[in-house]
Amino acid sequence: MKTLYDVQQLLKKYGVLVHVGKRIWDIELMALELDNIYHTNLLDKHDYLVAKMILAREHELEERRGDTKKI
Repeated sequence: MKTLYDVQQLLKKYGVLVHVGKRIWDIELMALELDNIYHTNLLDKHDYLVAKMILAREHELEERRGDTKKI
């Protein structure tokens, strides 16, 4: 797993499709869904942590993009 798309595909395996409308909201909801899947012991720790790191990176990038749009 290396990209946000990979995380989306992982969630899709568990029947989770996320599209809220804003990319940053999608990322936040994906993180919540990932937590739920992990806490039900359906996902191993390594995949969970890798996916969380990808989501954190993408969230940070979106926040930076949002800050530059305001200027």
